[in-house]
Amino acid sequence: MTKPILILGGASLDTVIHLPELPAPEPQTIWPTESYRALGSTGAGKSVNLAALGQPVVFHTLLGRDTEGQQILAALGHPGIRLLAEQTDAPTEQHVNLMSADGNRISLFIQPPPEPEQVDWNQAQQALAECAVAVVNILGYTRSALPWLKAAGTPIWTDLHDYDGHNSYHEPFIDAARAIFLSSDNLPDYRTTMEGLIARGKEFVVCTHGSEGATLLNKEGRWLEQPVVPVSGVVDTNGAGDAFFSGFLHRYLQGAELADCLRAGAICGALCVTSRELASPELSPERLA
Repeated sequence: MTKPILILGGASLDTVIHLPELPAPEPQTIWPTESYRALGSTGAGKSVNLAALGQPVVFHTLLGRDTEGQQILAALGHPGIRLLAEQTDAPTEQHVNLMSADGNRISLFIQPPPEPEQVDWNQAQQALAECAVAVVNILGYTRSALPWLKAAGTPIWTDLHDYDGHNSYHEPFIDAARAIFLSSDNLPDYRTTMEGLIARGKEFVVCTHGSEGATLLNKEGRWLEQPVVPVSGVVDTNGAGDAFFSGFLHRYLQGAELADCLRAGAICGALCVTSRELASPELSPERLA
């Protein structure tokens, strides 16, 4: 039986606005090419992609007592996802994502993630005993889970997103994680940052470069490069990084070599950008074979 993956943090309802190009910082009226509301954020993206790959997920997130929270609950109604949704007095997290035709994004957090003083971790702690990996996303509220996760000894993976190599906010997540993913968006010298993370005892570090593929460094000092998988057309790049992470993790848990894990991530990321959804309707385990 396939063991579940515990995912902590990150579900939002997003307004996605497509523009020919990102706006200049000046007063103006803009006519989008299209706009819509969709499930968003990093935990939701990982959960729906892993579930589509047949990987059971236990997903803990915070939702407000509002319409947006109800819409997220409905969107996460997949038989492969066991949702631990804790209600908060604060509104549900919401973003407005401005998307350019070349896939670039400006993300506005119009309702930031809730960060209550106390979080009920009881169900997540009970679920952890059956889980193969804990994925801790870098939301403020998940930091309180790191002590009991580390004490349990379950491997922790984290995604630092656009980490700049110095931000102290990320330190608790870096310290706790065995495997780290990040983007080179704010890292012109990403290889040096990756080497520094490996020196801190990580099993491997994966750095994604958008349309330029991804780079992996493992604890033995081996570098691997993965180009992007070409697609016929890009519909929406939201969630591509989480799809990549999910494909990689899925194959890793199947015992695949790291090079095969990278390719699986690239396939998932490519499928994601061909759809409005965080997980492409065409995604299946067979697509990674």
